[in-house]
Order: sequence, then structure tokens, then C-alpha cells
Amino acid sequence: MTIQTGQGIQWLIDKLNEDQLSDGSWNYPFDTGVLTDAYMIILIRTLEREDKEELIEGLAARIISKKEDNGWWKLYHDEPKGNLALTVESYYALLYSGYYAKNDSRLLEARSFITSNGGIEKVNIFSKIMLAITGQYKWPSLFPVPVEVMLLPLSFPLNFYQISVYGRTNLAPILIVAENKFSKKTSLSPDLSDLFIDRTEDEKWEYPAEWRSLFSTIESGVKSLIGLPSHLHSLAIERAESYILDRLEPDGTFYSYFSSTFLMVFALLSLKYPKNHTLISKAVDGLISMKTEIKGLPHMQYTTANVWNTSLISTALQSAGVPANASVISNANRYLLERQHYKFGDWAIHNPQGRPGGWGFSNVNTMNPDMDDTTAVLRSIVEMVPGIPAYREAWDRGLYWLFTMQNDDGGWASFEKNIKNKWIEFLPVEKAEYMFSDPSSADLTGRTIEFFGNYTNLARTHPAIKQAVNWLMDYQETNSSWYSRWGICYINGTWAAVTGLRAVGLPTANRAIPSAVTWLKSIQNSDGGWGESCLSDSKKEYVPLRSSTLTDTAWALDALIMAEDHPSKEIHRGVEYLLNSIKKEDWTTEYPKGQAMAGTFYIHYHSYRFIFPLLALAHYRDKFE
Repeated sequence: MTIQTGQGIQWLIDKLNEDQLSDGSWNYPFDTGVLTDAYMIILIRTLEREDKEELIEGLAARIISKKEDNGWWKLYHDEPKGNLALTVESYYALLYSGYYAKNDSRLLEARSFITSNGGIEKVNIFSKIMLAITGQYKWPSLFPVPVEVMLLPLSFPLNFYQISVYGRTNLAPILIVAENKFSKKTSLSPDLSDLFIDRTEDEKWEYPAEWRSLFSTIESGVKSLIGLPSHLHSLAIERAESYILDRLEPDGTFYSYFSSTFLMVFALLSLKYPKNHTLISKAVDGLISMKTEIKGLPHMQYTTANVWNTSLISTALQSAGVPANASVISNANRYLLERQHYKFGDWAIHNPQGRPGGWGFSNVNTMNPDMDDTTAVLRSIVEMVPGIPAYREAWDRGLYWLFTMQNDDGGWASFEKNIKNKWIEFLPVEKAEYMFSDPSSADLTGRTIEFFGNYTNLARTHPAIKQAVNWLMDYQETNSSWYSRWGICYINGTWAAVTGLRAVGLPTANRAIPSAVTWLKSIQNSDGGWGESCLSDSKKEYVPLRSSTLTDTAWALDALIMAEDHPSKEIHRGVEYLLNSIKKEDWTTEYPKGQAMAGTFYIHYHSYRFIFPLLALAHYRDKFE
């Protein structure tokens, strides 16, 4: 090896130390490509905010810099051809920015791609909603989900709270704007009519045939409500508005998500709030406060990832040997302690016995905790618990909340408990299962039991752990991998499952472990690394990237280290790849490793290339060197 293990570990430690902020956190970008950049331009222009010209110019420059030579925009490097929706949104934003004209050669190429791929009519439903509220697309005569769904009781099988919190925060404002058929154009709105192939089609929103039975079920539930239809309608609108306003974060954003806040602004406008209303201005400023800079250009983050980054980095540093009393760790843990949740959130609806105690993802999140961030923070602060009462209290509250959030099937989901409904697949929304469902997943369940196994005294004989192990065993794929809901994709899921099962004492002789090891070894690249394509999540099968990435290699390597008693040649080659590649900069180091919605929304975590190689190398050193 050209670099020794210790040297590689020290380089990563030094790099992370150098990047810590004065408040103890790490704010590596939560990079979602140009999607949010485009929407921000459209939002600011629609609100006619003249004080944000520099931001618009910078966002437009970032968008144009990401255009492919063929005239399209992609979600990820190996997407087979351009992404139609992203190209339409980028084209629209560039025109609306005022810095690029229709006769610009780059926009002419984009227009050609759009029209040759079915035109604007073929974009997904989320893009159509954005186009409709900004006056570029006609609302359908009937939106498939009536606003009265807000009034259906929890006992009704198709009620508002039987979809995930992520789905609810986006659906509530959509119900308002769709009900009001709201649209708003300005004097600067571009004309996108030339992107239509057939203008007669622009009212025909393509819904699956199954949605009609779903709609009739919702309709029958609405008819069973007591009250005059007009009164119920007004009450439902008020309920949707209250749902939004009751969940604003201190920075003015709606649950600190870009999409829900963007939609909220238009929902408020449709309810006759003036465009300069305090709630709207504060929401936009909250979004702008999430701006980061990447390669000298601004990027609008979908949310901030400070808590996630900080907890993972602090844990990785401690795993690599940095003591808990070092300033880099104590400052990080102090930051994390201050962000434990004390408010009840939507999670309490399906977990009434729970008490606040989890952690959220962003630096401003106060009421939307998740399992991943909670276990990540608890790992980070574990060494502080014995001697400091504040950390002991935080630990106890976090642990209790985590226990109460286990699903009845034995697994853990992301945000809520027991949110899994077959009817969600019939919603007339592409990839509805990603937006509206929050079932148990291998990545969350694996990481949760890894925490319990390595950081608490719970053993595999504990009923909760037993249930989780059984769930993971039942959901192993036929090729012996596991699918990850939030990572890309089968490598990530397999890493989470294997390390979790080993942490709670599942022996390496158990059939699940050696079969997973065999699968991981079978997909190792010739250079010793691993790499998985974002296509995996759309195709629901493993698709190789044909190139190695640092993060994929670290995940696969860490799983092998945890599963094997002696360093195999695959482990040695994986370690060598990491050590020789940790400083590289190319498209593979920018490739998304997180997913939010298959085929639509991917995440490049700038921190992952440091965190997971550090963990894998530290585990290799401690076990085999």
C-alpha cells in the first residue's frame, strides 16, 4: 500500500478537525443538484422580490453550469439520458431569471430535448403542480384527492395521518392550492407554450386507472361526515391551513423542508395572504438561510444536515481514537445536546405512549425527530453519559423514545410508527410509496440494532432485538442483499443489515451473513472498490456503477470487516483502494449516495467521503492490525 492505514486515518481526522465550525457542528452541503436552485428562482421571481438579484444570478449560473452537452440536465452521472422534468424546471428557471434568453444556444438545445421527448405534458405530477401554481399549466377539472380528506377521522382507513409526515407536509399545501385552482404569473413570467406538443393535452393529468376506486372510497368517507358540504369544505381548508401554521419552525420554514415551504407560500397566497405578509417573508428568508456554496456558486439546500453530519463525524472521530474529552468532540456533543427535541410532533399520533426525546436532521428542526439522527447522536454522546447529568438525561429520553418507535412488525421506520398502507400505491402520484409511506426498512432497522448492540447492554435475546432480527431475516433479498430506503441502495442496505446483525450477536455461521458476504465479494470492482448506480432504486435490483466510489467501498468494506474473522483478499483490496483514493476529486466523489424519491430526488452528502472511509479504516485497524 502506498499509504499506511494510520496515515490515511490521520489525514481524515485532520481534515474533519479543520472543517468543524466554531459552534461545534459541521455544515457540509446537503446537495440535491439544481432542482431546488430552479425552484428558488421561480419562487423569488413570482413574489417579485427585487432584493435578491445577486442570489438569482448565482443560482442561474449554477444551473447552466450543470447542463450536459446534449442540451439536457441529469439527476446523476449515469442516468441513461437527460431527465425531462429537471430539464423543464431548469429551462423555466433560467428564462425566469432574466439572465438567459430563449435564443441562447444552450436553451435552444434544452427546448429541442424537451419537445423531442414528449413535451412539457410528460413531466411528473409534482412538476405539473409547480407549473400550475405559477401559471404555466392548467389545473385539471378534478384533483384526485379532495381537501375534505383533512377531516376524515383516524378510524377511517384512508385518513390524512395514515400517510407519512413527509407526505403530509407536502400534501397539505397542495390540497389548498389545488382546491383554489390557484395560479400566479408576473410581468417577468416566461412563455412556455412552445414546450407543449399538444395544447389540448395540458389539462389531462395522467392518473393510474386504480385512483378512481381510491377516490370513490375517500368520497364515501367524506359523505359520511356530518355537516353541510359547504361548511365541511370551509372547515377542511381551515384544517389544512392550521396544520401548516402549527408546524412552522423558528426560522419560518414548514418543517424545515424546501418543498413543503415552497408549496406553503403558494397555499398562503391562494388564501389571500399578501405576498409581503410576515409569514411569507419569513418563510422565504428561512429558505435563503439554508443556502450553501459549492465551487464558488450558491446552492439552495433542501434542508440543512448539520445534526446528521455532526453526530456521524463525532462518532467516526471517536471510533478512530479521538478521545471524548478532546475539544473537537466536546464541542460537537454540546451542539448536539442543545438540539434534542422537547416538543410533541406528528410522531405522537401513532405513538401516544412516547415522550419527546429524539433528534432531527437539520440545525433548526424542533418537532420532527427521526430514528437515524437519534441513534447517531446517542452514539456520539455515549462517553459523556456516566459523568455528566445533562447527558444522562438526554440519553435516557432518547433511548426511551427510540424504543417506543419500533413498529409492530419488528422493524424501525424513519419518522413514524406503523405507517404502511397498501392503498398508498394507488395514489395518482409517481413513486407515491416514497413520499407517502414510511414502512420498516433494512437500513433503519439495521442501524438501530447496531446502536443497541454496540452502545447498550441489550443482547439478541431481548424481545425488541429478536423482533428486529427476525424482520431483517425475512426481508433479505433473493440475492442475499438488503434494500435501503434512504441510501443507494443495496450496498448501503446490506452494510446496515450485516453490521446490525453482527452487533447484536448473530453468529457469522448464520446463513444470512455468509450469503451477504458472498454477494458483496461478487460485486467488487477490479480496482478493489465498490460502486452502485442510482438506477438500482428505480429498477429495484442492484445495478453496478462501473466505477468505484469512496462511500460505497467504505460501506461494503465495513460490512466484510464486521462479518469475517480474518482479513480476506477482498478486504485487503478494499482497504488499499480507500487508502490510495481518499484524496481524489472526480465525478465519483460527487455521485449521489442518498435518495429521497426514486427517479426524482437524489442527495450528494459532501461529508460521506470522509466519514465512512474513516469508520471502515478504523474498524479494520482495530480488528486486524
